[in-house]
Amino acid sequence: MSTPTQSGSHRAIQPVPAHLQGWQLPPDWRWGQVGMYTDHRHVQEVVDALGRSLALVSAPDEAHAEWLHEEARTLAHSSHPTIPTTYHYWTRHPNSPRGPGYLRRWIAGETVGARSRRVGTEGLAYMLTILRAAGSAVAYLHDGGIVHGAISAEHTWVTPTGRVWLLGWQWAPPKGFIPAGLSPDPSLVVLAPELRDVPWMPTPASDQWQLAAMCFAALTGEPPPPADVPPLRWVVPEVPEAVAAIVDRALALAPEDRYPSVAALLRAVDRTVASRTLLVNVDEAAQRPKDESDEARLRWATADDYEVIAPLGRGTFGSVWRVRDLALGRGVALKMLHPDIGRMPSVVARFQREARLAAQLAHPAIVPIYDWDSRGEVSWYTMELAEGGSVAQLVARQGARPLEELAPQVYMVIDGLEAAHAIGIIHRDLKPENILIDRYQRWRVADFGIALAGGEETAGMTGTPAFAAPEQLLGESQGPLADCFAMGAIAAYALTGRPPFGDDNAQAVLARQLAGDWDREQFPEPIVRFLARALAPQPEHRFGDAAEMKTAWLEAVEETMDESSRGESWWTRLVRTVRR
Repeated sequence: MSTPTQSGSHRAIQPVPAHLQGWQLPPDWRWGQVGMYTDHRHVQEVVDALGRSLALVSAPDEAHAEWLHEEARTLAHSSHPTIPTTYHYWTRHPNSPRGPGYLRRWIAGETVGARSRRVGTEGLAYMLTILRAAGSAVAYLHDGGIVHGAISAEHTWVTPTGRVWLLGWQWAPPKGFIPAGLSPDPSLVVLAPELRDVPWMPTPASDQWQLAAMCFAALTGEPPPPADVPPLRWVVPEVPEAVAAIVDRALALAPEDRYPSVAALLRAVDRTVASRTLLVNVDEAAQRPKDESDEARLRWATADDYEVIAPLGRGTFGSVWRVRDLALGRGVALKMLHPDIGRMPSVVARFQREARLAAQLAHPAIVPIYDWDSRGEVSWYTMELAEGGSVAQLVARQGARPLEELAPQVYMVIDGLEAAHAIGIIHRDLKPENILIDRYQRWRVADFGIALAGGEETAGMTGTPAFAAPEQLLGESQGPLADCFAMGAIAAYALTGRPPFGDDNAQAVLARQLAGDWDREQFPEPIVRFLARALAPQPEHRFGDAAEMKTAWLEAVEETMDESSRGESWWTRLVRTVRR
């Protein structure tokens, strides 16, 4: 049985594929919204009784059951930060309503190859992140006598927060378990020179070549040619000579001319590119170069407290970084003020206030704040790392989202706004970029940079035009209903893939808002009624508060969703609980 191959990003498959049609999930579990085919495998999202998104890996061809079992066994016995956790294997018995298949961590993101096709090449820092993460996993496998065999940009995934995951595990079991005559799909995996035109039998040396080929592609935008790979600097002259030499050696035609091991390759990288700068004397701050990069300043300031891994985003006042808290051994997000404004006491005070306001809010739909600190002219705070990126990134990757997926997420965010408003905090800059997604696919509000606390001045032009309420764009007094307006605009954006009033300049957006000019034909009638109130230009015509808006959303979704499609989903249980 042949299966279609699509690698790079999750896509909706409704209903579930034919080979899963007879499966009966455990009580209170349900099928997720997305899935994808890959090389002799299918990966389907399932949501467990705790509301967590998990990945169900199965083999469309029943003859591959033993191969699938050994794949799960190999993965379950591997423990590395770049190798997804395996939770359970469902075997197949005559009376079993499910199986064979195994459950592993769900990965939100896209492959390195898909990301390159979407945004183009991203430079040396990105390549080194991929090399170190994937390379350390491969070195770990080789230490245990396991050869991966299919390292490629289509089997290496990167989340919106820069975390790297190595997949393609169907090719890692001992070769006796892989059906005779099968080998990785050449459209997904570039074979090392010694594996071409011969029976497929990968080795640690071929894994090393494939790892380097992925790095070559990340820098150049295309894989190395099948023969006579040019020196990397001929293609990308700006790559430092020492780094290019490492990649060139790993891509050598003869296996014996490569590094003795992937571990040796990584040691060469660490010797060439210092991973961290251990300077801790604050008095040296004034002596540091004024044109030093933000990353260099952050590495100096955080010293031995955090390991800086990758940039996540950049805004007007600061940048966000993925870092590792070395004391607790966990990944966190770090928001840092730009150095050129970090010298201004008033800005630093407001930045600290932002962290303090967010820290007051303990709610599942609000990103928790861990710590605030400063050193020299560098100020930062740390917060939970949202591995799914933002709602804006989700829509950019996967397009408009179905109502069934959005219903509980929008409900919980409005509930979080209700909690914030109850203690006098108004966000004032809600937008898809400021709603982050955690590893369990929960939406969580972040960035209280221009938030208001009770008793503060509420006038002045604020917010992002595409999602700001009219009173914000007019510079008028703003209350909690400005947040409710923004949440309505975000719901419309997620359902259609674009802001309801467009993303032009503030004047054009404001004109459409005041005229009520948004496309109602894209939504079911109950959702139209909800959005009409949420997006009303006058605050007094909107919902009275977030609590009323939350109830109205519940009613609109309940009326829209057909009883048969709701089944016993998390959303249905939520509706039943709230109705009591």
